Amino acid sequence: MLLDRIRLPFEDELRAERFRLIETLDGLSDDDFDAGTTLCTEWAPRDVLGHVIGLDYFVSSYLPFGPKINDANRAQADRARAMPRERLMRWARHWADHPSTTSRVGAGILLGDLGVHHQDVVRGLGLTRRVPDGTATAIFREGLQLSVWLNRRVLRHRLEPTDGHRPVALPGAKNGPTVRGTREALGMWLCGRDSVTPELEFD
Repeated sequence: MLLDRIRLPFEDELRAERFRLIETLDGLSDDDFDAGTTLCTEWAPRDVLGHVIGLDYFVSSYLPFGPKINDANRAQADRARAMPRERLMRWARHWADHPSTTSRVGAGILLGDLGVHHQDVVRGLGLTRRVPDGTATAIFREGLQLSVWLNRRVLRHRLEPTDGHRPVALPGAKNGPTVRGTREALGMWLCGRDSVTPELEFD
């Protein structure tokens, strides 16, 4: 197919972030991999990995569940939980280097989702990493999108990233309170990860 020979927008960034997630997971003990705390309620790192891999198989992972997205996400995590770590990580390396056509086309959206979930693992385990510039922007963008229906924070606050992105204020929020922080922290907060709140400055 012609599409297979074309590098699509954000495709390289998506692959790179996938391999960075794998590097993070490779550094975990078996206990942390199987049962460590993440910012995703009730999910260990291996469950988070199962979910993000499952997004590559949109037709088989989501369509059978119709509008029940949470059930589809749970099924992805359950499938990963049943696999030995070694087999799951082999699958992850193939997933990282060979994104599906739907993921390549939607790489700009999936990069933000992947970045958020990578931070769910890193922050949940008390680790740190340098978030690449493109991923930080994607996390912020993901938060802006999710917050509209998730918690409506984006509709009530003026958002001022402190690390290189223009302020964002939707029409109803121009006179609302200002929240300042890094793109990553703001994006995570907008996605409902309240543990990042102490890192933000509220007017």
